[in-house]
Amino acid sequence: MAESSRSLSEIVRRLAAARGVSPEQIVREAVEQYVDRDEQRQRYHRDALAAWHDYQSTGLHVSDEEADRWLAQLEAGEDAAPPECHR
Repeated sequence: MAESSRSLSEIVRRLAAARGVSPEQIVREAVEQYVDRDEQRQRYHRDALAAWHDYQSTGLHVSDEEADRWLAQLEAGEDAAPPECHR
């Protein structure tokens, strides 16, 4: 671990020098990016669980075909409303 830490530390110093910033700035940016990604991942997971619980309690859904048609319309640049949910 000490060898990889030295290598990582060396890489951070080189990146900082190339950008004209401090190594601390590189580390701070890396941590901020990690935290942002992790928060997004947690939000996505919470949203997925909420959608799953909603589906289990209501049974409302759209089929793959309905979703694919809608997405194809959006991809074609059409201003298409999402399909209606049904049981």
